[in-house]
Formats: sequence, C-alpha cells, structure tokens
Amino acid sequence: VVLSVDKETGKPIAGPDLISRGFVYMRDSEELLADARGRALESLAGLNGHASDWVFVKDKIKHTLSEYLYDRTHRRPMILPVVMEV
Repeated sequence: VVLSVDKETGKPIAGPDLISRGFVYMRDSEELLADARGRALESLAGLNGHASDWVFVKDKIKHTLSEYLYDRTHRRPMILPVVMEV
C-alpha cells in the first residue's frame, strides 16, 4: 500500500495504491482491490488527531486491510504500508 499525504494537513494527496505480488491476479481482482482502496481511505478518515503519527497510520491501514482481505479471500497476505509526506 503506497500513500502520499500532505505534510501539513495529513490528508491523502495520492493513493492509496495497492500492489499485489503473488496474492491475487490484478486483472481478475479489480473489484476486490478497489474495495480495499476504499477501506484504506475510510480507515484514514477515522484517525481523530493521529494523522501525524505515521506508525499509528500504518498500523491502522494494515489492520483494516488484513481483516477485509481475510474476510473476502480467507488468505492473509503480507501488507506493507508506505506513507510518504509531500
């Protein structure tokens, strides 16, 4: 998961972009990945003042996507959130 955020506001500028290696075939799973992107953005909306705590942000994204992807696929992929300040 790659996400660019505004340095001052903590709001997402670009992304989240999901990159899959060996988990699902990207072309066959567009709906799953689109829903996962939406879930990642929803998790960022509920940060309540923790937007500048990047460890918290990464953990929140990882936890949210882990639960969602397990519910949909019954698989537990490795999720590596990368948050870049711009």
